[in-house]
Amino acid sequence: MNNLQVNEYAPYQMNYIKLVSEHTILKGLVNQKEEMIHFFKTIPVFKQEYKYAEGKWTIKDLMLHLIDAERIFSYRALRIARNDQTALPGFEENDYVITANANERDFESLLNEYSIVRDATISLFESFSDTDLLKLGTASNASVSVRGIGYCILGHELHHKNIIIERYL
Repeated sequence: MNNLQVNEYAPYQMNYIKLVSEHTILKGLVNQKEEMIHFFKTIPVFKQEYKYAEGKWTIKDLMLHLIDAERIFSYRALRIARNDQTALPGFEENDYVITANANERDFESLLNEYSIVRDATISLFESFSDTDLLKLGTASNASVSVRGIGYCILGHELHHKNIIIERYL
C-alpha cells in the first residue's frame, strides 16, 4: 500500500484507498482507464439500466457518478496544489445522480466522457511536482493531500467496480 499519512485523506476514504495496490498515482490512472473501459464494454446492454433493488442506481448512473466524482476530486486536487487554502465543501452524490439523467444517455457517450475526464485527470496529475502531491488542504471537513485525492480517485473507482460485479452482473 501507499505511504499516506492519516491527515492526507478523510476517514471514510480509507475504504477506497485500501483497495489501491498501485504505488504510483499516474501509472494507476493510466492502467485503470484502459481496464475500466474494457470492463464497461463487457456489460450486457440489458444490464446498463438495471437496478438490483428499488432506489439503487443503474450502471449508467454509476458511470456518471464516477465521472462527476472524478471531476470534483480533480478540482479539489488542483485547488490544493495551487495553495488555495479555502475549505472545499462536500457534495451530495444522490442529488447529482437524480438530476444527471444518465439513463437517457447513450452508453457510448458515457464511455467517451469517462475517457475524456480520465485523460484530463492524468494530465493534471502529470503537472504536479512531488512537492505539490504533498500539499494539504481541507475538503469535506477533513485534511487531505493532493496525493491522497489521487489515491481516492483510484480507490473510489475500484469500490464501485466491485459493487457492479457483486450486485449487478
